[in-house]
Amino acid sequence: MTNLDTTALETFGQSAHRVTVETDVGAIAGFLREVFGVKMTAYLAKVADPKTVARWIAGDQHPRPNAESRLRVAFQVFQFLQQCDGPHTVRAWFVGMNPELGDVAPVRAIREGLSQEVMVAAKTFAAGG
Repeated sequence: MTNLDTTALETFGQSAHRVTVETDVGAIAGFLREVFGVKMTAYLAKVADPKTVARWIAGDQHPRPNAESRLRVAFQVFQFLQQCDGPHTVRAWFVGMNPELGDVAPVRAIREGLSQEVMVAAKTFAAGG
């Protein structure tokens, strides 16, 4: 991890936002399944049946708005952090206890609807905190 200035963080944030809004939710679900596995992707989207994730990826079903929002938040934060750290570090950041989130894992915080708090924690981490 490197210490980044405010301008770099803003650029990374804008880039992550753009790719998130331009990416189909099925592709986002597929990306998250590759990174986290199907069970954790279902967990963060707050769906009981992991098979639902496969249906989203195949385009057979569309996630409900709250589930789609959680998927997009996780994807955007991952895209943001991936610009300054490797995928293994970013994955570990998502699943580990995070002091910025009261020692709650970011994946759980996203599930609980704490999207803004997770992005703030990601920016703090990227800035070297």
